[in-house]
Amino acid sequence: MTQESQLHRLGLFDARVPRYTSYPTAPQFGTAVGPDRFADWIGAVPEGEAISLYLHVPFCRRLCWFCACRTQGTKSEDPVRSYAETLVREIALLARHLPRGVRLARLHWGGGTPTLMPPEVMHRIGEAILSTVPLAEGGEFSVEIDPNEIDAPRLDVLASLGMNRASIGVQDFDPLIQKIIGREQSHEVTRRTVDLIRERGVPSLNADILFGLPTQTPVKIADSVQKLLGLSPDRVALYGYAHVPWVARRQQMIPSDTLPNPMERLALFETARQLFLWDGYQEIGIDHFARPGDGLARAAREGRLRRNFQGYTDDTAPVLIGLGASAISRFPQGYAQNAPATSAHVKAIEEGGFSTARGHEFRGEDLLRARMIEAVMCDFRIDRAELLRDFDTTPARIDALFGLAQAAFGDMLTVGPEGLSVPEVARPLTRMIARSFDAFDLSKAGHSPAI
Repeated sequence: MTQESQLHRLGLFDARVPRYTSYPTAPQFGTAVGPDRFADWIGAVPEGEAISLYLHVPFCRRLCWFCACRTQGTKSEDPVRSYAETLVREIALLARHLPRGVRLARLHWGGGTPTLMPPEVMHRIGEAILSTVPLAEGGEFSVEIDPNEIDAPRLDVLASLGMNRASIGVQDFDPLIQKIIGREQSHEVTRRTVDLIRERGVPSLNADILFGLPTQTPVKIADSVQKLLGLSPDRVALYGYAHVPWVARRQQMIPSDTLPNPMERLALFETARQLFLWDGYQEIGIDHFARPGDGLARAAREGRLRRNFQGYTDDTAPVLIGLGASAISRFPQGYAQNAPATSAHVKAIEEGGFSTARGHEFRGEDLLRARMIEAVMCDFRIDRAELLRDFDTTPARIDALFGLAQAAFGDMLTVGPEGLSVPEVARPLTRMIARSFDAFDLSKAGHSPAI
């Protein structure tokens, strides 16, 4: 039986599963976690702890049809400036609850389009954060940059604040694809942005590119990948486009009959994957690639790779605090998500409290299952000894959980005394294998294709 027929038999080309950037996944969050619980979890952070901070800016100059992120379009700077003042108040509120001596292992600005903010607004927010929680030695400050929405003055501010990793969205360089997905961004504009970033001494560059886009073919994606390789990013995320118009209504602008079918999606991924490998990138998990000297590549080699809401990371901080509308925080105790609607978030902060609207407090086997899913997603193996060492479980219970996965995937998995492993031939099934360790009902959640 060929690999393709085995994958077809196991349902790869029909399944819709979570991306597992958290466990439980966000659709499973409930309303039991509110502002008071969030404040208590912040107060429980140990003094001097190194934490991570994510700042969400939910505005774009124009809305890309392909995007499913929670964003809103604006032609004026006024909503952005007003939102920035709310962020400053939110940072001050956070400062009143954080224990002494907390530092930042990671600071990430995402959106939306963080670089939509005017230079002086960026500076105000950056100063507010770093005066409250300074960047630790060796800490990383990364920003998502839209090449269509950046210039030298804004990059000057980000560099002066200590940005040492920039992340640019490429998606695809084909003009027809760009037009269909509502993201017109030439190779020349992207190269100019990369040059501006490097001229300011920013040492690391990430890039995102998509497979599974409308009218995309192996020839087209090969051309886009080769152009991207010409920009020499240190790290690349090769994400599969998730067409979920019932979740993101703007995706209704994309004709579904222009989308590749699941088998074609797999061919697109493999075309891009081979090009990255031939150019010397190290494969990271299911959809990332990095130069061998990049921190993500080192983490993968050393068994320190992790998953968070930005995807694969070498960030091992035990606490991630999210600022801004819809941002999600993770603590040893559980997850907390701010009000998704910008207006509701702003109202709560202006009234002097956090906007926490939903979340999940870890209980039962949540942390055990979370680690098993993360290990499969990051390392393609689960270490039995690690589970017995770090969690309140038994060999019999681990065998039972392994047995559920093996019953579903048979000889596509290897189970033995040391644990469970996913052979290379079965790697396309990784998210489906991870799902076998998920105890929650996934039937009502609108997840993306497994490939």
